[in-house]
Amino acid sequence: MGKVYGYVRVSSREQNESRQVIAMHEMRISDTNIFIDKQSGKDFDRPQYKRLLKRIKADDLICIKSIDRLGRNYAEMIEQWRVITKEKHADICVMDMPLLDTRRDKDLLGTFISDQVLALLSYVSENERRNIRQRQAEGIAAAKKRGVHCGRFPKPLPENFEKEVRLWKMKKISVTEAAKRCGMPQTTFYEKARKYERNLGNSR
Repeated sequence: MGKVYGYVRVSSREQNESRQVIAMHEMRISDTNIFIDKQSGKDFDRPQYKRLLKRIKADDLICIKSIDRLGRNYAEMIEQWRVITKEKHADICVMDMPLLDTRRDKDLLGTFISDQVLALLSYVSENERRNIRQRQAEGIAAAKKRGVHCGRFPKPLPENFEKEVRLWKMKKISVTEAAKRCGMPQTTFYEKARKYERNLGNSR
């Protein structure tokens, strides 16, 4: 038996990784051997995961809380499983699914069963994510039809915005100066000023 490592991933910096870390501690994995990525699996650019792959050696063990921590979709989960078990010759333990523990039943049948369970769970995990995205899209579309606002509300314009727009249009100040006085990036000021002018023209 080699070293034991834990891998934790949360989808954003706002999410809390403590639940996964506690599970690693219960497996007696030290903090120095726990690798944590706080970013979406969208582009799969996970620096800590890459560090972990470089460190592990044959007979080491990687523990993950659930199978979807391993990849962003069915194909990626299968590929990362292959890299760890076939290329690195290390073991994987999926804590939420005891059947996905490559330390058990290392004979041909045991490996076959583990691979089949992995394929099924990876597919189910990816399919569930697709269903969630579809339900979210349908919910947003239905809300828009009812006139419900979706997404963030725009920030209110500063009190001096109209004044600075007039000064800019009269060429008394530059767009850079106008934006600075309003506390906005220049591109934002220009965009809002154009929109303000259009709205003003439509109201006449």
